[in-house]
Amino acid sequence: MKVIDISRELFSAPVYPGDPMPRRDLLRRMDLGDVCNLSGFYTGCHGATHIDAPCHFIEDGKTVGQFAPERFLGECTVIEMRGIITGSDIDRILPHAKKNILFKGEGEAFLSESGAFALTDAGVLLVGTDAFSIETDKDETYPAHRELLGAGVPILEGLNLSNVEPGDYRFIALPLLLGGAEASPVRAILIME
Repeated sequence: MKVIDISRELFSAPVYPGDPMPRRDLLRRMDLGDVCNLSGFYTGCHGATHIDAPCHFIEDGKTVGQFAPERFLGECTVIEMRGIITGSDIDRILPHAKKNILFKGEGEAFLSESGAFALTDAGVLLVGTDAFSIETDKDETYPAHRELLGAGVPILEGLNLSNVEPGDYRFIALPLLLGGAEASPVRAILIME
């Protein structure tokens, strides 16, 4: 079994424009004579590798804490695509993909509204990307987010798929149990048998 970490490190990952900068505060330090090391940290819920839950864009949508943990593990397919992914693109890949799909595009794999609709229509359970966001920021109405999250499909963003070959894997991407939150950082891994 091989485990591949596909997470970005929280404090050094690039931050989506407008999001808060993560930071870690050292509260106690053994090198300064304290009995232990102790840190506190601050971050936005969308820092580094993270899950978007429906309530991010859907009024009364589920929060991250309302999903069962098993929703964030299972079989997935990593697909290499770059640019705007359309419904036609999705129709071509669906026959070869699992119900959890991760897009690898060197930070440039984005879904169009038609791509998001094709995924929800096919019953996909989770969609991920190695980009900051599942869609470009050119459309401020965020139609891909609204389509996926409106169908109850969590979105996994900010993945590090640079060392991952396209294909089928098992994945784990558990969010923190943040009551009422629209998103959560995750530690995401792929498992090759």
